[in-house]
Amino acid sequence: MTVDELVPAGSLPRRGQAPASMIERMTLILNAFDGPSPVRTLLDVVDRTGLPRSSVHRIIDQMLRLRWLAHAPGGYRLGTRALELGGLAVEHNEIRHAMRPLLQDLCSRTGMVAHLGVLDGPEVLIVDKVADRCCDDIPTRLGARMPAHCTALGKALLATLPPRVLELACRERLPRLTPRTIGHRADLHRELDRVRCHRGVAVDRAESFSGVVCVAVAIRAATEHAGVAALSLSGRLEGGRAPGTSRAAEHLVEVVQAAVRADALCYGAGRRCRA
Repeated sequence: MTVDELVPAGSLPRRGQAPASMIERMTLILNAFDGPSPVRTLLDVVDRTGLPRSSVHRIIDQMLRLRWLAHAPGGYRLGTRALELGGLAVEHNEIRHAMRPLLQDLCSRTGMVAHLGVLDGPEVLIVDKVADRCCDDIPTRLGARMPAHCTALGKALLATLPPRVLELACRERLPRLTPRTIGHRADLHRELDRVRCHRGVAVDRAESFSGVVCVAVAIRAATEHAGVAALSLSGRLEGGRAPGTSRAAEHLVEVVQAAVRADALCYGAGRRCRA
């Protein structure tokens, strides 16, 4: 993770700034469909993008013809072209292919929901999820993005960043998703210090979803300090108590260390990983 990766050049304009190109406007419209509800009305898209209604209507018409969007009851949804390319992106993800056996093993051992995430700026991106049907009640989905500071995946990865890069990822006031979410940068730094002192194990104590707890461990390339990905285990609170998070953390550490010793986490030419 570099400073350039954290704050990429040519990032999308902020709300209120006019996008300079059609690609930026199309990207803003596609981003409007990121969320738990798959359907958006025209007014939803206008509100989420900040673009003029006439422009949104004109661009959506073109995106419908090109299959980026499709009509749905009550509005629009992502079209088959977006879904096709999204599926290819997931299938072609080397990290996902390398880690999938570990996620399946962790889910089988613990009965908890296993996730794989990568850091993308101040957010964590979920690139894989494995769950038994009987325990898949965790409200996460493949491709979802969440603020890194409120997830175990994100905190595990943030704890591996060099100080200068970490400062860029940490705002003074952090958005809260639940009453337990860390809201200030100083509190986040203290939390990341705890992660570093506990073998890199990060804990989400109902900070991203109420009633859900999670533990995570980052994985780093042997030639890099920053984590390239993180594995996590999530479960529902049971009577106010966490569902075996200490045991889950031990499983995470053991599985990652064993896989590193066996070179099972290698991906890409000549790239080796470490816990």
